Amino acid sequence: MLEALVCPLTQSRLVYDASRQELVSEPARLAFPIRDGIPIMLVDEARKLED
Repeated sequence: MLEALVCPLTQSRLVYDASRQELVSEPARLAFPIRDGIPIMLVDEARKLED
């Protein structure tokens, strides 16, 4: 199912980070959390990636 999800901001592919339980969008520089097995695809809930 994760293959079907894209970044809500850029529509780009997401990369699963198992150690942090996040879906990462490199183009948007955001990491979307996965809580209780559910991806939270809200930009306001995403963590900004540092350079």
